[in-house]
Amino acid sequence: DMSPTDKAKQLAGYKAVDDHVESGMTVGLGTGSTAYFAVERVGQKLKSGELKDIMCIPTSERTREQAESLDIPLCTLNERSELDVAIDGADAVDPDYALVKGGGGALLREKMVEVMAKKFICIVDDSKLVDGLGPSFALPVEITPFCSEHTLRTIAALPE
Repeated sequence: DMSPTDKAKQLAGYKAVDDHVESGMTVGLGTGSTAYFAVERVGQKLKSGELKDIMCIPTSERTREQAESLDIPLCTLNERSELDVAIDGADAVDPDYALVKGGGGALLREKMVEVMAKKFICIVDDSKLVDGLGPSFALPVEITPFCSEHTLRTIAALPE
């Protein structure tokens, strides 16, 4: 039996797929507890024949494994650079719809897939709604080798 929070996540994930994924599309599949249900729904609709001829790009190894177990056709951005839609969750959402994403560690892959989508559908349950970003959740920071020292200095100079 599902908790009320998981039921809300399932409803959000299923509705995102039902409302925004159509046959013939290239779809970005997000990562996390809410996106899990969107991936599940894509698998259900492919199996029933309601969806046909779609290709999906997962944003993490965990999502790739889930999608493969549901026989969802997968590729990478190397094969397809344009996506019709990407569906993913967020770690926190403020009243202006600014998001914190990537707290689970898939930040770079999520960003690369979602920036290439014509439409990004962000699915969250009410536990992710916050008054302001920052205090409720540690902000993920991406550090690339070519400017790591610069990034560390910039972060160190931020106010507490």
